Amino acid sequence: MSRTALRICPLCEATCGLALTIDGTTVTAARGDRDDVFSRGFICPKGASFGAVDSDPDRLRAPLVRRDGELREATWEEAFDAIAAGVRPVVERHGPNSVGVVLGNPNVHTMAGALYPTVLIGALGTRSLFTASTVDQMPKHVSSGLLFGDANAIPVPDLDRTDHLLLIGANPLESNGSLCTAPDFPGRLKALKARGGTLTVIDPRRTRTARLADRHVAIRPGTDALLLAAMAHVLFEESLVDLGALAPHVEGVTELADAVADFTPESVAAACDVDAGVTRALARELAAAPAAAVYGRIGSCTVPHGTLASWLVDVLNILTGNLDRPGGALFPQAATDRTPRPAGPGHGFALGRWHSRVSGHPEAKGELPLSALAEEIDTATAVEAGEPVRALVTIAANPVLSAPDGDRLDKALASLDFMVSVDPYLNETSRHAHVVLPPPPPAQSPHHDFAFNTLAVRNQVRYTRPAVPLEPGRMAETEILARLILAATGRHGADPAAVDAMVIEQTLGKAVREPHSPVHGRDPGELTAQLTGENGPERRLDMMLRLGPYGDGFGVRPDGLSLRRLLAHPHGIDLGPLRPRLPQPLKTRSGKVELLAGPIADDLPRLRQALTERPDGLVLVGRRHLRSNNSWMHNIPALTGGSNRCTLHVHPDDAERLGVRSGEPVRVTGAGGEVTAPAEVTDAVRRGVVSLPHGWGHGRPGTRLTHAATEPGVNVNQLLDGTLLDPLSGNAVLNGIPVAIAPAPRP
Repeated sequence: MSRTALRICPLCEATCGLALTIDGTTVTAARGDRDDVFSRGFICPKGASFGAVDSDPDRLRAPLVRRDGELREATWEEAFDAIAAGVRPVVERHGPNSVGVVLGNPNVHTMAGALYPTVLIGALGTRSLFTASTVDQMPKHVSSGLLFGDANAIPVPDLDRTDHLLLIGANPLESNGSLCTAPDFPGRLKALKARGGTLTVIDPRRTRTARLADRHVAIRPGTDALLLAAMAHVLFEESLVDLGALAPHVEGVTELADAVADFTPESVAAACDVDAGVTRALARELAAAPAAAVYGRIGSCTVPHGTLASWLVDVLNILTGNLDRPGGALFPQAATDRTPRPAGPGHGFALGRWHSRVSGHPEAKGELPLSALAEEIDTATAVEAGEPVRALVTIAANPVLSAPDGDRLDKALASLDFMVSVDPYLNETSRHAHVVLPPPPPAQSPHHDFAFNTLAVRNQVRYTRPAVPLEPGRMAETEILARLILAATGRHGADPAAVDAMVIEQTLGKAVREPHSPVHGRDPGELTAQLTGENGPERRLDMMLRLGPYGDGFGVRPDGLSLRRLLAHPHGIDLGPLRPRLPQPLKTRSGKVELLAGPIADDLPRLRQALTERPDGLVLVGRRHLRSNNSWMHNIPALTGGSNRCTLHVHPDDAERLGVRSGEPVRVTGAGGEVTAPAEVTDAVRRGVVSLPHGWGHGRPGTRLTHAATEPGVNVNQLLDGTLLDPLSGNAVLNGIPVAIAPAPRP
């Protein structure tokens, strides 16, 4: 007898509601949940393949422990014993920074990944933190920190009410959106056009999103900041700046006008390969729209001026009065956000509070560049500079494929004293671990989107309990990470519930001391006793909901949110459209939007130098497929094949000039090495640009990715040597990098 269970999809940032068909304990089908308050039945190919992802036979079912050089199945007790014996001696002998932590993208798709890694990092006391953010969106965090005082205060386009949407470096018809959580992004863009709105796409590729646009500008890769600066110049030059209601909350307008004075449309035209008239039209159309939003994503982040481009996206929203107004770009308010504090000056945002040991890269948001991980492991320095990373904890991360120069990192990982990976697969990174801890399949895990609700285009809250019970021998991911924290920090053998209890005690203890908190002055013990939930993670969720902006305040607001109320609404609770929130989200020292922070002003001379730079050969950009999410899903037959292939896109004119033919192998050479991939000649890329998708390269020995190994593809990041970074954010430059291509002999 089959049954239906609800589940929020964890396979991309759209967070769609699913209705799963379950026979026994097996997911046999997945469809969109028509009653979901956010996604309204929308589903993409990834969500439809939930059952195949869930039941992949290559998923590890038990821990692996390295014995005599080989990874072998072990009990959970043996695995955590090995971690306690492997990590603590490294900390005690070489200090906390000798233990590195790498967090991958899938962490933000699980409850466990949201609740426990920060506790682990704090308990270890390490500054050797590396995450997928520095090969993705760190420029947006840094620009938001400098503008608004909070690196997590990221405005999102109000897709359902805007009249004019300008996308730069974004392809949401295939990514489903990123740093902008929006189920059915394609439908929302089509609705924009149906109501008479305008869609403009700036991208060197004619993507599916670009084909939908009213205007597609095929910019030269890596010059996004120049084009956006020129648009800001036009707004000042033609007296189109109108802050509207923002004016009391913004400082630095005059200084900004002076800062962009050199970036005329004519001066950037040759570098961007965009006619000055087009640039002026883009600025005028943006200013004239009743409500407009500019949205930039990975294509504008993973470039040499990624932070400046991310900053200028919001600068344009501000100068046209579209920040923090309906139809523009607004700050979401998630149900588990901290209790809103009164508006006023904050502590601000600082960069470079410490630096990496080898190359001296400044930290950003507490992280060091993932590009620096290999050298932090394999390079000795003066004693006073600190110890190399000798032990590593990777959680849902595959940096051998996601970081530049995977070959070097591959060798560095093999030299570690100890390594533990929390991963469902034995992949290109986890194959080096001394202990592998496999979380259960997603159907056996609860789900709440802590991170993505802070980026959602509509305020709402949803929670789903596990659709099927844990299989015998499995351990919940929340318990895995709690036990990892205890084993790695000298408390091995303690009750894992102690981790959640500690967090609850600390959080409530702080809340009762905050004058603006709904529980100010109350007894933390009495509040703890009120928490509901079947386990520690649910009790923490209940606490966050009740303390949050819509919460019941532990009985203060009877109609407010709590876990009990959320469980009574299995399809979620709609909390309404995004609302203007300024000045409350601002945490700058001035209490205002600081348009031209010092680090931004200091980096602008580097952008001026780019006015005269011209690539004299081909440049490379990445791409993504609708049925893929980084390297996660190449082991699922239903999500590979068709257009989801690792091919090199080459423009027909470049192909003819270089003697490249579709289907034939092409050698691609960059600063970090070379790869060979089949050519796909297409005018979907502009002249002078070639494109390889990221997340491929599944040909290394020692992995257990049966299907992925049949079509391994090549690792595009091997073309990078790791030296190209955006200096403000430490983000890797992955797009617009020089490469050479030539026909390769068939194997």
